[in-house]
Amino acid sequence: MRIAVLADTHNRLPPAVGAAVAVADEIWHLGDICSPAILAELRRLGPPLHVIRGNCDPASIAPASLCLERAGHHFYLIHEPPLAVPAAARFALHGHTHVPRDETIEGVRYLNPGSIGKPNHGAPASFAWLDVGDDGGVHWSVVPTA
Repeated sequence: MRIAVLADTHNRLPPAVGAAVAVADEIWHLGDICSPAILAELRRLGPPLHVIRGNCDPASIAPASLCLERAGHHFYLIHEPPLAVPAAARFALHGHTHVPRDETIEGVRYLNPGSIGKPNHGAPASFAWLDVGDDGGVHWSVVPTA
């Protein structure tokens, strides 16, 4: 399964990014969409869309967090870097910092795709691919968009 992971679009979804993620099996957005138009554009791309809200999103746009299971792996999606994760989660995906991350702390792998709309600390605009194999493998790759 190939999952496109976006965060912090902040009213910006370049056509090239939309075209790239349209081929995903699923799209996960980790918050700070900011505009209902961007959310509608993501839905029009076709793949199933899972969204959590960020600190710049209205409460009505999406839940604050989600727990998803794919191929036996438990993923915790939240906007801000979590202080704790649900017991079953071995992966915590977050946005908010606008900087890509791939770090394992106490058995939990923390992943951040960076930001499409407002990259930070010299990082390029980016999204990520999360590949979850039936063989148990989980692969993460950040894709610069600029």
